[in-house]
Amino acid sequence: MVNTSIKTTKSQEIFAAAQNLMPGGVSSPVRAFKSVGGQPIVFDRVKGAYIWDVDGNQYIDYVGTWGPAICGHAHPEVIAALQAALEKGTSFGAPCALENVLAEMVIAAVPSIEMVRFVNSGTEACMAVLRLIRAFTKREKVIKFEGCYHGHADMFLVKAGSGVATLGLPDSPGVPKSVTSNTLTAPYNDLSAVKALFEANPDEIAGVILEPVVGNAGFITPDTGFLQGLRELTKEHGALLVFDEVMTGFRIAYGGAQEKFGVTPDLTTLGKIIGGGLPVGAYGGRQDIMSMVAPAGPMYQAGTLSGNPLAMTAGIKTLELLQKPGTYEYLDKITKQLADGLLVIAKETGNEACGGQISAMFGMFFAPGPVHNYEDAKKADANKFGRFHRGMLERGVYLAPSQFEAGFTSFAHTEADIEKTLQAAREVMSSL
Repeated sequence: MVNTSIKTTKSQEIFAAAQNLMPGGVSSPVRAFKSVGGQPIVFDRVKGAYIWDVDGNQYIDYVGTWGPAICGHAHPEVIAALQAALEKGTSFGAPCALENVLAEMVIAAVPSIEMVRFVNSGTEACMAVLRLIRAFTKREKVIKFEGCYHGHADMFLVKAGSGVATLGLPDSPGVPKSVTSNTLTAPYNDLSAVKALFEANPDEIAGVILEPVVGNAGFITPDTGFLQGLRELTKEHGALLVFDEVMTGFRIAYGGAQEKFGVTPDLTTLGKIIGGGLPVGAYGGRQDIMSMVAPAGPMYQAGTLSGNPLAMTAGIKTLELLQKPGTYEYLDKITKQLADGLLVIAKETGNEACGGQISAMFGMFFAPGPVHNYEDAKKADANKFGRFHRGMLERGVYLAPSQFEAGFTSFAHTEADIEKTLQAAREVMSSL
């Protein structure tokens, strides 16, 4: 029996105070535990596959700061590299040789990227790439998919999944209709809907943007032929294809989803892992398109902290660690043990569930499945997920506090961690 007698007195006190200081007591909405009940735990420190809260409780972590911690938290080689970089300064606001090093690594790894621009977050990368595809094509309309989240820029907050779905917000107040009127939406995995949008808007669509593997409406994989079909449709209609690989980049394969599925987009957005735990984002693609970006071209985008030496250092070291032989084989092995184990336990305890994994990314819905898109995901039992989440937390397992988020593993997770997690899951699912 796993110990469930954790005390979170300090977490509760700190979160209560935070609610008078920050909206909802948090700096990002999904952290507030609104959809799973209870109060969030307040972190004190992280190391490897584990987190400790301010009350001293230890948890196995499957959020990994929402993806970046693929090497495990506070990896000693990353920390050592950062300590050395700190001695030289935290921000230059000027060219830095480290930018060249990370740029070369990204270009070598990601099939679509011939030239790259570093920014400070995935949201910023998606904002910039949206402007870029419109500038390059001289068209204004964009197709996105229901439940795919590309950051909180106005034009993307249409059926945006992730925190918006978690909080039950239809869209965001403060977003003008004039902005979203050029955002067209289709169900994920529905090629016929995309084709119909192209036919209804001839020569008006600048591009299609999507998470090639959805992680912001829960974990949803592309149907066979879906990504290839999008590639063919965009070429046929003179539009650009953008893969938002902020989550999948360097996680489901070293070259991301485009390497995994053999489909090369025109442009790609990245984040999370390429910053090694520090704030970072990037967008890149074909050289002729990227040459539109200032100062090489007329499309303006800038950032004081872009390419800062700390983020570049952490990203370089993280990518070096990922290139060690056997890394992705190990990630796939332990994540498969976890994802398959959860489904087996659900079945044995009488709970309808579906899900799966690709490399170090996984997810599970309390639904018979299969889940092909956001509408399917919304049919899952959110109440049951909330009870499951709380039960796992009480047993020392930290999962994303929303059924609309994917889970992440790292190569710091051990088979013993997976075994303990599955033991906890069996106890919780037996009581649901």
